[in-house]
Amino acid sequence: MFTSFSTALSALNATSTAIDVVGNNLANMNSTGFKTADMSFSDLVTQSLGAGLGSTQVGFGTATPLTITNFSQGAIQTTPDGLLNGAISGEGFFLVQDPTSGNTDFTRAGDFQTDANGNLMTANGDYVQGWNAGANGAIDTNAPVSNIIVPVGTLQPPAATTTMSASLNLNSAATTGTNFSDTLTVYDSLGTAHQLTLTFTETTPNNWSYIAALPGADLTDPTTAQIGAGNLVFQTNGTLDFTQTTNPVVFTLPQFADGATPGGTITWNLQNANGSGTITQFNQPSASSTSNQNGQAASQLVNVGLGDGGTILAQYSDGQQVTVGQVALASIANPDSLVAVGNNNYMLSSRSAAPNIGVPGTGGRGTIQGASLEASNVDIATEFTNLIVYQRGYEANGKVVTTADQLSQDTINLIAT
Repeated sequence: MFTSFSTALSALNATSTAIDVVGNNLANMNSTGFKTADMSFSDLVTQSLGAGLGSTQVGFGTATPLTITNFSQGAIQTTPDGLLNGAISGEGFFLVQDPTSGNTDFTRAGDFQTDANGNLMTANGDYVQGWNAGANGAIDTNAPVSNIIVPVGTLQPPAATTTMSASLNLNSAATTGTNFSDTLTVYDSLGTAHQLTLTFTETTPNNWSYIAALPGADLTDPTTAQIGAGNLVFQTNGTLDFTQTTNPVVFTLPQFADGATPGGTITWNLQNANGSGTITQFNQPSASSTSNQNGQAASQLVNVGLGDGGTILAQYSDGQQVTVGQVALASIANPDSLVAVGNNNYMLSSRSAAPNIGVPGTGGRGTIQGASLEASNVDIATEFTNLIVYQRGYEANGKVVTTADQLSQDTINLIAT
């Protein structure tokens, strides 16, 4: 009878712990990326009473319950105003580094921001890990992860035009001496735009001459405005004959009046990747369809955002988008072994498998949805149900204590009489 006190007390302690866990789950139902904890109860070793081994077994109560983190997917909510936010869909964790201790933790909370130096950080100040773009703009995801640096208030430098192409048709029905002009914008080393005009003149059937010229007002010497000339020869099917047409054509640039670097070259490619010519001569009006060049003016950074897949994109005032970083994800084979350390973070325990770090969407890792957050997976209905069950359990075991106490008093009274 007297073991009933300790048995009931163990149940009171266990249900009290369970109620604490439910309270913590409910308290974090609005915490980004929070994962609810489930309870696992187990009994204590039993004692055998009587002559027959195991004929009468009385347990010693219940052990302190285990908490098992439930890493089921939380609802993904879009955050139009949070351009740097990211939500994981599927397995995996963001890697974050504590700037004070240098320890690496794991989190599902993707509410990111930047500090004054452009470091991508969590809302609690931990550095988000991933890869930064190199000097050539490429991202080496085979390299070790490091702090992601986001450009803040930077100016995109200009780039001088070095290659160009123009897709157009010259009218095969045109008469000798007919002219057609096409203009495209090119840039010098200072980012100044110049209008390059290509003037085509039919000399004989299937033969056109061309002149490439810049505005004389843009040059220190207007007499150097013409930067190139040549001939285009077409086959009878209206396509360029590259056995008689020079390709590519290289233009040498004169001295610009704005002081930009002189002597640069622009390569005009007359051939598509599939080998066909960019210029045709069909019985249709002469017209330009598209033109391309690789130069750009200087531009201001407009905003930085986290795109789908975890890429960090910088958008500039000229409309250009540049990939400047890539967020890494870590997959852990047994995530329930992780230990919660607060601030929506988890750390590895002695039972945890080694994290597998890589690009989102590969190696069993989930994907990242940009401008979104993963909500807590706490189910309020389930938690309220558990709360009622634990409350009833606590009350029932409290009744065991009072009953055992009454029986003890009755026994003492028997002895006294």
